[in-house]
Amino acid sequence: MSQNVTNNPANRDNDEPRAVDVTVPIWLVLVFGLLCYWGQLYLCNHAGGFDKQVYAPYQTVDEVASMNPKSDTDKFMIMGKDVFDKTCTACHQPNGLGKEGIAPPLVGSEWVLAPGPNRIAHVALYGLTGPISVKGKEWNLTMVPWKDTFDDEHIAAVLTYVRNTWGNKASPVKPEQVAAARKEGHSGPETSPELLKLPVQ
Repeated sequence: MSQNVTNNPANRDNDEPRAVDVTVPIWLVLVFGLLCYWGQLYLCNHAGGFDKQVYAPYQTVDEVASMNPKSDTDKFMIMGKDVFDKTCTACHQPNGLGKEGIAPPLVGSEWVLAPGPNRIAHVALYGLTGPISVKGKEWNLTMVPWKDTFDDEHIAAVLTYVRNTWGNKASPVKPEQVAAARKEGHSGPETSPELLKLPVQ
């Protein structure tokens, strides 16, 4: 009488392994998906953009910076950045590189980096019209005056910001210097020849 070898328990260990399709439980898939989703949310809210400068309980570099002690110079720069962001970026761009046909660059500008802020203070106060050379390029500009919009402190702050951002390095502008330029008065927008007659101080 013949015997079925494959059904013999003694021979089962000698059977060749076979691949078998097994359905993954749907609950396991859902749990894995929820864990991935939770992990993404956690990292989004607590990783600080993976920036080493961000630490709990803060979420961004700006939050960390806002809570650090600030010197008077820091506060002045923050004020200047606020004025620039709200008023000047549309034309000069957030990076200070200007916009072709609209506004010249502030980065490396000889007008911005002059030893004294007298001329650029006149530009901010009274505006500018006509041709002007900036970094060897001719521009034909019409810039509105800001003397009736901002006080001396805010104009000094934004000029200080412009003179010390994007790699620019120049002396800060004092409200008293802006006040002196305001006191001189001007009937309309400045022109390049008029600005060049002003002392650099």
